[in-house]
This record gives sequence, structure tokens and C-alpha cells, in this order.
Amino acid sequence: MGGGDFAFVALGSRLRDVPEVLTLGVKPNYHDYSMQERRLISEASLLLYPSLNYAQLFTTTGKNIFPSVETYLYADEKIKQTTLFNLLQIPHPRTRFYFPRKHAEILDDFTFPFIAKIPRASARGKGVYKIQNTDALQRYLQRNRIAYIQEYLPHSCDLRVVLINYRCVLAYWRHCAPDDFRANVHQGGTIDFGCVPDEAILLAEKYARVCKFNDVGLDFICHDNTWYLIEANMQYGREGFRQKNMILKEVIREKLLSGELTS
Repeated sequence: MGGGDFAFVALGSRLRDVPEVLTLGVKPNYHDYSMQERRLISEASLLLYPSLNYAQLFTTTGKNIFPSVETYLYADEKIKQTTLFNLLQIPHPRTRFYFPRKHAEILDDFTFPFIAKIPRASARGKGVYKIQNTDALQRYLQRNRIAYIQEYLPHSCDLRVVLINYRCVLAYWRHCAPDDFRANVHQGGTIDFGCVPDEAILLAEKYARVCKFNDVGLDFICHDNTWYLIEANMQYGREGFRQKNMILKEVIREKLLSGELTS
């Protein structure tokens, strides 16, 4: 392919410093890449971390990319994810979306307590609220034009399953902090690697594949003996990897060198 000893080409920085990967950076205009860089992009059998904009373009032109365009398109898009899970009949908490003229219908459809979320670009447990009364609901509605309302499933922990190329590479429980319904580590949740059910891993691999999410952390809650997929996180945290003494770049590197990501 040219370009020295590099075997793979990436645009995004996820694999920067991996010796076999040449990272070109994400440039706003395709013609900002030099002729040599454009040739490397064109000749690459697999283009890594192309960013949302280039992922769509390269997919249209038939280019093989990782992660998938779906992994980019559904990132930080709770409404799109919920709709996709419903279309695919994946168990998911009952959820409805309301535009301003329909806000009055929320209390016809849900009883307190329920969950309200910021529909886009919220992470680390921020923008997720447990609504206990009408005052809390009104405060939420004042800040959010589109209301994302979800039934509350009581739980003391959730399960995070991280998948690369549809295979589980790490799974762990996240226990809720005292006096908090959220299990996110950034909200005080704690990580536990013990006794992760094989059933949950198999479901995560199945759901990732049907959604075409091949670089993702899937979050589950087990309620009344049913595993509910809560959401997909494309910017999943690294704390679980750190506590397990794993380096994500090395996990992806091994899959690259084994040919798993190109097959």
C-alpha cells in the first residue's frame, strides 16, 4: 500500500500511536488531504475511525470502514436508538417522545416516578432525571423542548457490555451510588466484574449485530427476569478497562493484526 511500514490507515485519533496504524487526522475538506494521503485512503482495504461525516461518504462509495456507519449515526441519539430497538423488537423500557404541544399528555401516559432524559448529546449520567412530581417535570420541560420520557425500572445496578466487532471484550456490573438511581461511574457508581451471566453476553452480541453497532458499550437492566437494553454508548468509558488492567488500543490492535476487523 505504500506509506512506510504502516499496515492500516485511520482518520480519527482512537488508534494514534499504534505502530501499525497511520493516523491522518479528520480534516474538514477532503481536498485538505495531500495527494499521497488521498491515495492511501483510496487504496486502504479498511479505513479506521473515519468520523461521522466521512463514514457516511465512504459507505456510500462502498469503502470498508470500522466502526460501521450505524455506530456513528446512532451515537448520542436516544430517540433514534429507542425507535431502532422498538423496530427490532429488542426489550427496552416503555418510552415515548413529546413535542411541546403534547407535553400535557405525559401524565396521561406515565405515573410517578419515571425517567426523563435529554434526547441528544448527554453522557456519563448527565441529563438523566428521576421525575418524582409535577414540579420536577415542569423544571425538566422548561429546559427541554422535546421530552424523552421512560418508565422507571427499579434496580440497584446495571450491566455494561463492551463489544468490538460484535464480540464481547469486557463486561461488568455498575452498582448505583447510595441515594442515586444512576449507576454511571461518573455519578458515583462502582464497578464489579463478578458473575456476569452468559445469557446477557449472548444477548449483547446478538443485539449489537442486528443493530450493526460494532464498537459499542451496551447497557442492560435485568427486571422481572427480562434483560432490557437501556442504551448504546459509542463513547463508552475507560474506567472498566483500567480496573481490569486492559488497554483498549491494544484490544483493538490485536483484532486488527489477527484479521478479525477485516473479515
